[in-house]
Amino acid sequence: MLTASFHGFILAFGLILPLGVQNVFVFNQGALHTKYRRALPVVLTASLSDTLLITLAVLGVSVLVLQIAWLYQGLVAAGIIFLFYMGCVTWKSKPAQSSDQGAAFPPKKQIIFAASVSLLNPHAIMDTVGVIGTSSITYAGVEKIAFAFACIATSWVWFFSLAYVGRSIGRLGQSAGFLKVINKISAVIMWGTAIYLLISLL
Repeated sequence: MLTASFHGFILAFGLILPLGVQNVFVFNQGALHTKYRRALPVVLTASLSDTLLITLAVLGVSVLVLQIAWLYQGLVAAGIIFLFYMGCVTWKSKPAQSSDQGAAFPPKKQIIFAASVSLLNPHAIMDTVGVIGTSSITYAGVEKIAFAFACIATSWVWFFSLAYVGRSIGRLGQSAGFLKVINKISAVIMWGTAIYLLISLL
């Protein structure tokens, strides 16, 4: 069981570590909000979305989704539209100032955008299915549960930590200029990912 747990931790950490849209968005919200608790909606949504994807991957359900061509193409198209829209909103958004009022993304927007970059990201789904789902096949019973739990726990710890680091850096560079730079970088990454997905779809 320890081997399965360790395998799950290493695998999940390796998948979640690269700088992607999901990570950038969580970090960005942590940096932009004047209080850590105001970034919790995006943290919880990203964590719950990953929990859902990992659970479906381990159960083998998500493999069926990727085998249905029109459903996969629809997923990619929706992801592209969301990423372009999110990039525009992020580029134009104004960072929060010293007051804890008027944060760039209110809870509802955090939840919608975090869910979209998590659940409408074909590459994230394929990574989850292809790596975590395939690796889980080697385990059964309690070991499979331990493997899935380790992957899920790693995801939760990562997102909570990422938002906290973002908040700490945002506090150090509280100037509007610094936070605007974070917004611009986030928007460019979102647009770049959308263009890459569009090219792959065509």
